[in-house]
Amino acid sequence: MFGRIDQKKARLDKRRPLPKYTLQSLREKLLLEWTYHSNAIEGNTLTLQETKVVLEGITVGGKTMREHLEVINHRHAISYVEDIVQHQEPLSEWQIKKLHQLILKDIDDQNAGVYRLEQVFISGAAHIPPAPYFIKEKMEALITWYEQETPYMHPLTRGAMLHAIFVGIHPFVDGNGRTSRLLLNLELMKEGFPPIVIKVQNRLSYYQALDKAHTKGEYEDFIQLVAKEAEDSLDLYLSAAES
Repeated sequence: MFGRIDQKKARLDKRRPLPKYTLQSLREKLLLEWTYHSNAIEGNTLTLQETKVVLEGITVGGKTMREHLEVINHRHAISYVEDIVQHQEPLSEWQIKKLHQLILKDIDDQNAGVYRLEQVFISGAAHIPPAPYFIKEKMEALITWYEQETPYMHPLTRGAMLHAIFVGIHPFVDGNGRTSRLLLNLELMKEGFPPIVIKVQNRLSYYQALDKAHTKGEYEDFIQLVAKEAEDSLDLYLSAAES
């Protein structure tokens, strides 16, 4: 699958830069879908169209303030990811905490960007995240692994494993899933890939692949899931670039 994806990426690269308004409309489409699906995976009940109007500054009746904030905050977090990519900043713990702080802004300011101080469990998963006193050590080890082991990995493998290892550590009380998907796309966008959207319809296979990675150390199912979504995004961009 990587060979086919690399070929599609090369075709897209040859078409760059895309026309200004084509690129803008693609960005807006993926920003909306990324925000909707990432929040829906975590239980946000706003529909795709409701998410769209919230992004446009309109309040949706019958929905909670938290659900509105999750949409607004996710948009700000995506903007921060784009800034990191534009400035070619290397991954750091500070960036991860900043992304998380943006996700929980005005929702849970006490825990926003702060590693958890209590044990948590992942509903429906066999994997149990590490005790809180291991988190700092685990996160430092994650950054060391990233710096030393991943430079020669395919971007899809690197992004998928970063996502999986991070969410396995589950360093924050809440917002780990959204943060992990932002980190995944951060890695892909650094390499010129369009952002991917892990769809809420695929939530069961997504969780199963993650739990397999965490309990058995087998990442292939999760990498393949990410690769499939990456190909979908490339197909979208190519349909616009080659039309």
